[in-house]
Amino acid sequence: MTLILKPGTEWNTVAARARALAPEAFDIDRFSNFIGGEWKAVGQPGEHVNPVDQAPIPGPPRIDHDAAVEAVADAVGQHREWAVVPLDERIARVSAALDGLRDSRDAIALLLMWEIGKPWKIACADIDRCVEGVEWYISNIERQMEGRRPLPGPVSNIASWNYPLSVLVHAELVQLLAGNAVIAKTPSQGGFHALTLAHAMMARAGLPVTLVSGVGSELGDALISSPDLGALAFVGGRSNGRAAAVTLANFGKRHILEQEGLNAWGVWDFSQWDDLAPLLRKGFEYAKQRCTAYPRYVVQRRLFPDFLQMYLSVIGNVRFGHPFAVEDAGDDLPDLEFGPVIQKTKASELRGQYNEAITMGGVPLYHGDLSKGKFLPGQDLAAYVAPACVLEPPRAWSLHHSEPFGPIDSIVLVDTEAEFIAAMNVSNGSLVSSVATDDAAFAARVREEVQSFKFGINRPRSRGDREEVFGGRGASWRGAFVGGDLLVDSVTDGDRALYGNFADGSRYPDTLDG
Repeated sequence: MTLILKPGTEWNTVAARARALAPEAFDIDRFSNFIGGEWKAVGQPGEHVNPVDQAPIPGPPRIDHDAAVEAVADAVGQHREWAVVPLDERIARVSAALDGLRDSRDAIALLLMWEIGKPWKIACADIDRCVEGVEWYISNIERQMEGRRPLPGPVSNIASWNYPLSVLVHAELVQLLAGNAVIAKTPSQGGFHALTLAHAMMARAGLPVTLVSGVGSELGDALISSPDLGALAFVGGRSNGRAAAVTLANFGKRHILEQEGLNAWGVWDFSQWDDLAPLLRKGFEYAKQRCTAYPRYVVQRRLFPDFLQMYLSVIGNVRFGHPFAVEDAGDDLPDLEFGPVIQKTKASELRGQYNEAITMGGVPLYHGDLSKGKFLPGQDLAAYVAPACVLEPPRAWSLHHSEPFGPIDSIVLVDTEAEFIAAMNVSNGSLVSSVATDDAAFAARVREEVQSFKFGINRPRSRGDREEVFGGRGASWRGAFVGGDLLVDSVTDGDRALYGNFADGSRYPDTLDG
């Protein structure tokens, strides 16, 4: 059957809905930066195409370095006022912002779908996790702030594009609860319309937020190195994170730097394949474009036939395609694992990296076909990548030690426990890892050797375990640990020690380590 674009979800219709909800922030052909408590039509709007069908949409209005310096100065003034606002009032305003996010939830979700290609249910989950997570902090913040005080300056937030609400806005709202003004930079790749609408709801609640767009190299000095900032929260790649860490170390500045790592599922002495299959299928959510995705499998060689039978049934039935394509106008939006990747250049890069692995001697275990996806007739497929898998990836492969940030898996076969641990640790640290095993003693042994912060036994781990510490090991994390009480500690001062992964080697005690 020929698919159609679900009526009422066209980009122009969705954009008009955002303008109706926040006319102060959106014009017909551009949107504004929020600086000094005002929506300002400053900055040069850039060109942008959406990843769904490559059609143009308004790009972020990029400010220059001098404007960023002024924005930080305005935020510093807001911080002085906000830091002395009573906690009850901060709770009330953050709660009002959550009401605004709930009221605009569907509009934000539709923007996320067009901007960064999230399927409907995954886009809604991004917003819901933000709201539900902050609700938990609201119910705990009075206890968490005992003996704590806001930082001496605002918190600067630089985050990747993939989870604008559940990572970036969530962090900002907790920082605000703790008494800090906040600054956020919109990601260049996408999410800026959704973030603008979300910040309009935050601004209406009277929260001291700053939202700016711009090129990182131009704004970095102001948003990272300014001596007036209280802290930096960064989510991104290792190269940019490493540069930020060096700068922050020189300033002795508080920081939370979440960076990439190659997360792995290990399989050893295991038999419960029917239990593992749905976990692996869910792992393809959003094309594995997240910091806690599992793109590497380390499999005991003798189990490979059983693993392969299970794995091929999973990867061969992953649902992907145009996130707005339906059979009939009255149908719900499709329930997909993923839509496009973030850009057509990323899709081309992923296809090239798969071919590189095969050329170097890797085994093409599975190579998906876009014809299995659900698309509109004649639509542009430049940003879509079908799932694929490389068996025994060559060590010289560009992705042997790095995460693909896309739906390309790799499988490494091992025979000994020592090989297993080495393969799990191939990227010098990761945020999460898991083992599938029937042997509890084996799991306990390798848990001590695998260099990931969160470790799962017969289950995946995630960033969003609300009441648990989150951090990283090796090169995957620098700075203060976060999660639960430690998220509040990371953006406040007080008598309790600040724990984390810092240049001096200090870490959190093993008793609370992930």
